[in-house]
Amino acid sequence: MITLTNSAVERVREMMAKHQDKIGLRIGVTESGCSGYSYALDFAEIATDADSVIEQDGVKIVIQQSSLPLLDGMELDFVKQGLNQSFKFNNPNVVSSCGCGESFSVTK
Repeated sequence: MITLTNSAVERVREMMAKHQDKIGLRIGVTESGCSGYSYALDFAEIATDADSVIEQDGVKIVIQQSSLPLLDGMELDFVKQGLNQSFKFNNPNVVSSCGCGESFSVTK
């Protein structure tokens, strides 16, 4: 199960208001970087049989089922620090991440 904080729900809602032709936010994992995996965010145009759709507070999140084991239990947050703002992935499956913070590894 993946959950969103209130600030993440609000941010996704703001983003979706500008992209009304999309059905939700797609969250995925790709093999990348020096630690093995990185997160991928995009707008979802459709959901296929290979996807799971989670709805929280009226916001839809589309996740490719193959990414679910790596994301299970994750909380998506949206953080503002001064002029910087970004999504933060609080993933209990991560055992290490690279120095730049762009990729991570998990236990298998």
